[in-house]
Amino acid sequence: MPLSRFDFPEGFLFGAATAAYQIEGSRFGGCGPCHWDTFAATPGNVLRADDGATACDHIHHWPADLDLLRAANMDAYRFSTSWARVMPDGATVNPEGLAFYDRLVDGMLERGLKPFQTLYHWELPSALADKGGWTNRDTCHRFADFAETITRRLGDRVASIATINEPWCVAWLSHFLGHHAPGLRDIRAAARAMHHILLAHGLAVERLRGMGQPNLGIVLNFDYCQPASDTAQDVQAAARADGIFNRWFIEAITRRSYPDIVLEGLAPHMPANWQDDMALIGQPLDWLGINYYTRHIQQHVPGAPWPATRDVTGPLPKTQMDWEIYPDGLHHFLTRMARDYVGDLPLYVTENGMANADHPDIPDTIREDFLFAHLAATKRAIADGANVRGFFYWSLLDNYEWAFGYEKRFGLVHVDFTTLKRTPKTSYHALARALARND
Repeated sequence: MPLSRFDFPEGFLFGAATAAYQIEGSRFGGCGPCHWDTFAATPGNVLRADDGATACDHIHHWPADLDLLRAANMDAYRFSTSWARVMPDGATVNPEGLAFYDRLVDGMLERGLKPFQTLYHWELPSALADKGGWTNRDTCHRFADFAETITRRLGDRVASIATINEPWCVAWLSHFLGHHAPGLRDIRAAARAMHHILLAHGLAVERLRGMGQPNLGIVLNFDYCQPASDTAQDVQAAARADGIFNRWFIEAITRRSYPDIVLEGLAPHMPANWQDDMALIGQPLDWLGINYYTRHIQQHVPGAPWPATRDVTGPLPKTQMDWEIYPDGLHHFLTRMARDYVGDLPLYVTENGMANADHPDIPDTIREDFLFAHLAATKRAIADGANVRGFFYWSLLDNYEWAFGYEKRFGLVHVDFTTLKRTPKTSYHALARALARND
């Protein structure tokens, strides 16, 4: 029998997650340009040069989308508020953007959904990108201004606020690997972004705490790292990858330090006097969000520059993203965070899901299996002492999947990107059955 909500502690929250640029439609409602618009307009960066101009047109379809959450018996909705919509030039407020989020949050509450807000899910206003974006320390202060502005409008009604979604993607994936906007491959830019995105988090927490805002957290993404062999070189490569991906951000926040194994490569390129920011970065959290999708098998690359690692294809079944399906990794990180970093601090699985080449007429049983396997891993982590309070599937809707455009489908609900018709998949119905109450 599949798991149901009754297999989890009383009060455990189930929901789905989305992100503003991926679903809203940035050409509507006075939204300003962001660095994803220009990244997508540059040949070779995004499949078919797709962008988020229309996306799922959530800005006009939000009532029906919230109805889908309610009809699936969900308790909460994790959404993000676009910086470029609220402040099109990074500073000046757009009243139309604030009004949209007012309606959206009120719509959640009317449907009995708890609003879990994320402040930043990657849509940096182009005006700030022009000034260096996350390589520029001033962007961190502008982010705190944004955090204050949107929170003064919504803070009395949201259940929680996350400052940043997946800082590894904001910094490393985008400034060292070059796969996301702004598409840089520069270790100096990456080192600055790796620090500044955490400074932005710290400044926002400081600002919101000063306003008396409760229930503040951050959402970190974790990928399980294993060595390709038991050689010392591969073991060290996996440790280095784990340091970059999994330890850098959580140790800054909980220990006010960066792992030495990563500073070996980044220290020469870090901002001056970065150590002075660590107390601000390491302010206490009220909860931690964990995004988990896959594992990576790491191999040492002889003669290559630091970090001298590469992924090796693993033997397990893959998703449409070519990511291995490895539910044990979720159990690993939930218990690892509780054991090594946060103790009894509330944890939420803020994203977990899979891409599949779905068609609305074909059952997506592979997603059902994926979902319930990861729910089972979460249940095991709770039994092993992790204080997990909720699980959000990624994503409610098929949407704009960043550099993969509209090709990769993560949704519980199929979206026809020509007609914008929503069609719940069999995984949506399976989850709705599992979350049904007896009342």
